[in-house]
Amino acid sequence: MIAISTPLLQGQKALVTGIANEYSIAYGCARAFRKLGAEIALTYLNEKTRTYVEPIAGELEAPIFMPLDVQKPGQLESVFEEIGKKWGELHVALHSIAFAPQKDLQGGLLNCSPEGFGLAMDVSCHSFVRMARLAAPLMREGGVMFAMSYYGANKVVPNYNVMGPVKAALEASVRYLAYELGPKGIRVHAISPGPIKTRAAGGLKDFDLMLNEAVAQSPVHDLVTIEDVGFATAYLATPYARRLTGSTFYVDAGLNIMS
Repeated sequence: MIAISTPLLQGQKALVTGIANEYSIAYGCARAFRKLGAEIALTYLNEKTRTYVEPIAGELEAPIFMPLDVQKPGQLESVFEEIGKKWGELHVALHSIAFAPQKDLQGGLLNCSPEGFGLAMDVSCHSFVRMARLAAPLMREGGVMFAMSYYGANKVVPNYNVMGPVKAALEASVRYLAYELGPKGIRVHAISPGPIKTRAAGGLKDFDLMLNEAVAQSPVHDLVTIEDVGFATAYLATPYARRLTGSTFYVDAGLNIMS
């Protein structure tokens, strides 16, 4: 039997990226990690989002709070340099970053430009691979990495458009990274939440209709919250999930089982 004391993440160091405001899924995850005892490092996209994220950093007592725009050379590396200097180790890394140009996101896949497709893939998928490359050396005692996906990676969701293929690539990357990093004791998961009202989701056409359909179709006839996603993700970071890796973990009130 493995000896487990509470709080389950006491002494763990966790990096959470992609919080935009108090409604962000990444915030629900960061709050759950903190409640289970982890120390939190947070990033913000730019000075505009800093206004919303800085109070969250204060609430979570984050000793590391830095800008991170994965399109800007060197910023991702700077975050991990600071983690190395301040903590010298890392146990949890959560990637909740996605972007596609509005015209490419709303215009259908056939009309997606090469530039828009490439940018969406770089920001939403390959930046996770880059993050994993930087995080792995700090996870000397093992750890866990998370990427945020969506059901549209595996089934066609109207109006999800270019993000469907991009998230499919992200989930495939999770599996390959789980294979490559497994011998180091590092686990990798994709988290696939059900529809939640977030700033990022606001860019999807007819998103309110998608929310209503999710309530009608899911077995429990309700939406999940950022708290639901947060604690499900935090569970995967605990010793209780030490032999789980490479999965796409659905937190969607059972919506994914429905036709």
